[in-house]
Amino acid sequence: MANVTSNALISLRDVSKVYGSASPVTAIAGVTLDIVPGELAMIMGPSGSGKTTLLSVMGCMLRPSAGTVRICGRDVTGLGEAELPRVRLHCIGFIFQAFNLFSALTARGNIEIALELKGIRGAAARARAVDLLASVGLGDQANRTPAELSGGQKQRVAIARALATDAPIILADEPTAALDSESGHTVMQILGGLAREQKRAVIIVTHDVRLQTFADRVLFMEDGRLQCGVPSAALAHQNQSQEGTI
Repeated sequence: MANVTSNALISLRDVSKVYGSASPVTAIAGVTLDIVPGELAMIMGPSGSGKTTLLSVMGCMLRPSAGTVRICGRDVTGLGEAELPRVRLHCIGFIFQAFNLFSALTARGNIEIALELKGIRGAAARARAVDLLASVGLGDQANRTPAELSGGQKQRVAIARALATDAPIILADEPTAALDSESGHTVMQILGGLAREQKRAVIIVTHDVRLQTFADRVLFMEDGRLQCGVPSAALAHQNQSQEGTI
């Protein structure tokens, strides 16, 4: 087994995920990877390549079929279902393409819910939520509901919520897919700042090749395996077909 990078926040060793038994389907195969503090890593590849499955394993949402997963220095591979939520709460912040905000709550209220999970309530939670919104440029939008916000603003609320628990790892699944170019650029600048200025490990799964310039490292995934170097022909064709820059 390869040695684990000493300061890695995420370490995968020979990780595989196989679905089914009668007709097994391999979603990820033999992935070994370290992600360190201060790094923005991007995982790219065509649909069905295993990107989201890999992100789910990193986020302790899926168990690997084989291999070892270490999060914040702890081997989580064999942890029980009662322990994994605590790992997610203290170590991982999630950002989703669809924002996943509560429509009946304000921007501040959406963040306060995340803070409550860590036992922060009342005036302290309200103050912290406003501070987090200010950190993503939304200090004046705290009392607006998601319906009153643009797509880019909703994604920034989602980022602020992901930061509420001070998680050292941020996992983002297609965070700019539902955004226009300007909003996408703003979101990527914020995510880059989280890595470089706050020394978090930021991992972004995307099929959007325009985002590569924001990454410290770009990993290409195909048929469940991480491919180093030149992207696949399918991804190169996708790159040629996309217009504009973020």
